[in-house]
Amino acid sequence: MDSNAGPLIKLNNVSKIYHKSPVLEDVSFSVNRGETVTLIGPNGAGKSTLMKISLGILDATSGEIERENDITIGYMPQKVMIDEVLPLSVKDFLYLRPRTSYDDVAKALETVSLSRMADQPVQSASGGEMQRILLARAILGEADLLVLDEPVQGIDIMGQQEIYGLIAKIRDKTGCGVLMISHDLHLVMASTDQVLCLNRHICCRGTPEFVKDNPEYHALMGRPMEGIAIYNHHHSEGHDHKYHGHDHSKDQQDD
Repeated sequence: MDSNAGPLIKLNNVSKIYHKSPVLEDVSFSVNRGETVTLIGPNGAGKSTLMKISLGILDATSGEIERENDITIGYMPQKVMIDEVLPLSVKDFLYLRPRTSYDDVAKALETVSLSRMADQPVQSASGGEMQRILLARAILGEADLLVLDEPVQGIDIMGQQEIYGLIAKIRDKTGCGVLMISHDLHLVMASTDQVLCLNRHICCRGTPEFVKDNPEYHALMGRPMEGIAIYNHHHSEGHDHKYHGHDHSKDQQDD
């Protein structure tokens, strides 16, 4: 991967209107290689719409989207629904991804520490295991850009820390970029370079340290970041992403 190349993806003044109602207004940002950009915001803020536009699933009403030539994108949805009676192992579920070999599947499962589940029914996976399986699917094909929609959906605090640490480890090892949706800042801050606080438009942006003290963030999310020990993020070999702070999380649904 060429670290000197331009952004993997860049959005310029992107807006989206549904049935004459604005969903996104003049949103601009970019994601570079080796960088994690996290979208935070309340329900209905337009996070999922913005992610779908970034993926090319939806067209913007106005604005420009620039993607690096021949970019490979790995997508992780919040969750998938699999019929309980479908005879499908974890490895076969991953093999369903186009242009995937069983060697690719074995490597991806090893990366997310789930090799032991390769031959087990995918329906037997716990919530945390299923999120790891979906992450394994996203990294198949050596993605240049990982697009992750609430990757810790339905996981307890310890599991969330592990998933975020795993995402950071994959990013640091491969040099990929990461675009991620989250509701909360405190658990992702150790592995995030840039935070975009979204409510149809970008209310504030910057490092987690900057955003956590921004009045726009407090006004939008409804609570200050009290008692959170800030972790200064640096990319380096052998770097360990760890969360330090208190549990203020609660389950929410995305827009």
